[in-house]
Amino acid sequence: MFDLMPIAYRNVNQLWAYILTETLKRLGLTCAIICPGSRSTPLAIAFAQQVPEIEAISILDERSAAFFALGQAKATGRPVVVVCTSGTAGANFYSAVIEAKESRVPLLLLTTDRPPELRDCHSGQTVDQLRLYGNYPNWQTELALPSADLGMLAYLRQTVIHSWERAQTPTKGPVHLNIPFRDPLAPVPDGTDLSYLRSQFHPEDFFAGIANPYPMRHSQFPIPQEWKECDRGIIIAGVAQPSQPEEYCRAIARLSQTLKWPVLAEGLSPLRNYAELNPYLISTYDLILRNQQLAKQLAPDMVIQVGEMPTSKELRTWISTTKSRRWVIDPSDQNLDPLHGRTTHLRISIEDIKAQEINLSFSSDYGKQWCDAETKVRLVVDQTMGKIDEMIESKAAWLISQILPPGTPLFIANSMPVRDVEYFWKPNNLGVRSHFNRGANGIDGTLSTALGIAHRQQSSVMLTGDLALLHDTNGFLIRNKFVGNLTIVLINNNGGGIFEMLPVAKFDPPFEEFFGTPQDIDFAQLCATYNVQHELITSWQQLQERLNHLPTIGIRVLELRTNRKADAKWRQDNLRNFAVDITI
Repeated sequence: MFDLMPIAYRNVNQLWAYILTETLKRLGLTCAIICPGSRSTPLAIAFAQQVPEIEAISILDERSAAFFALGQAKATGRPVVVVCTSGTAGANFYSAVIEAKESRVPLLLLTTDRPPELRDCHSGQTVDQLRLYGNYPNWQTELALPSADLGMLAYLRQTVIHSWERAQTPTKGPVHLNIPFRDPLAPVPDGTDLSYLRSQFHPEDFFAGIANPYPMRHSQFPIPQEWKECDRGIIIAGVAQPSQPEEYCRAIARLSQTLKWPVLAEGLSPLRNYAELNPYLISTYDLILRNQQLAKQLAPDMVIQVGEMPTSKELRTWISTTKSRRWVIDPSDQNLDPLHGRTTHLRISIEDIKAQEINLSFSSDYGKQWCDAETKVRLVVDQTMGKIDEMIESKAAWLISQILPPGTPLFIANSMPVRDVEYFWKPNNLGVRSHFNRGANGIDGTLSTALGIAHRQQSSVMLTGDLALLHDTNGFLIRNKFVGNLTIVLINNNGGGIFEMLPVAKFDPPFEEFFGTPQDIDFAQLCATYNVQHELITSWQQLQERLNHLPTIGIRVLELRTNRKADAKWRQDNLRNFAVDITI
């Protein structure tokens, strides 16, 4: 093996970088994102030497690179490496590090650095990179300076193994290694005699035993007796991106059918895309709870929350008001109760709940009331949406939920798209793989994340507003490295539609300039600049035709132009009325 890497003999830096990349390859790394720079030269060359086992992708913009890596890690469930040079380059990873931490995505951030003697002396392109990301990494350290000593090479190997494990256990997240290098950075001789390694270094022995961390196994958790005795309980299936969505949905279905409790499923939960598995699925809860009489009538005694709390403000307010006994099921060590209620965290996966699937009808009026309300409100929503011919934002989510090819990976941007998905995403059996950055809920890296999700995957779709896309147009620079297809459904309302829903919208000026922030961009010209396909969509039939059959290569933008203020008024007029006449 070592003879296949003669470049590793050139100098100590290259040997160090070889040990690091070879260890990662044997651990299972398949993708490394490399940002251009000088100080990171040894790593860039070492990763290039590991192709094709490790795909090495060069991306210019560090923020885009980190979010692309985030998307790849979301799609594959495995850690992805992202490498940068010294100085402010690593600072551009920060927003992706925060999102990786909050949404539990495994990333390995390798920031290269100048050696200690060149710090704090105004040497160029040098900043303090120690603990650069504060407390966000699962683990972080600075590696020792490269050394050819066999004991130090073993230290490097074991530190890399530990980093890989900490990115995945006990909770997935980012790990930061700061890696100093002295000159020479290029693979040229540095005067060090490395010939002794040919007789003393035995790669197969040195790398023997490297493997992925063993999965954590949990015993089956019995259903608490107080759950079984409660006939006014609900299960809330929140924001989730499980690696095995069908198994996840079946586990919730078993619990729901055992307890005879309805399941309120967030639009970003896989449950809405595997609807037939969950007969007690409630998708219109936000609309139902806007009817104060129904909200009071449906108040639960007990709530089981699986994963993150849904986005819906109506749901959160209602849960807080009811003061129900609550349980949170999630294997992480995080506090997932933003409402600070009477809550017990069960640090297990929903799949660990010992429940039997029983196909019986509800035994209580409470469950029937929820299902009756769902049936009636869903009918009103579907009839209303079906009659709308004009381009309004909210219909896009409703229509897309019914027309994507089975199993399509879908990235849903923050702000209004995620809310319209929660309000209107219709339960289906298409197995759509929904992805999103709901850890910190920012619009940073929207396009780059979507491209990372779509890279070497099934043809994918992104639903986004104009500001989220414009905030990350550097992501289009990835187009020449991107393998696969991404169709971008762009809701262009020339500004921040979500702000139109807030009280500040009544104060103009300064609302339009500082909150609405219209950019007046011609997206056809923008796409032409990056050689990206663009099409203006003028009818829902046209959109359906474009999404029924997705291309296999390239990036295309399907632009829907809407009226921001008219859309806000439509929501204000209609959201509270879908359930206004419903009785149960």
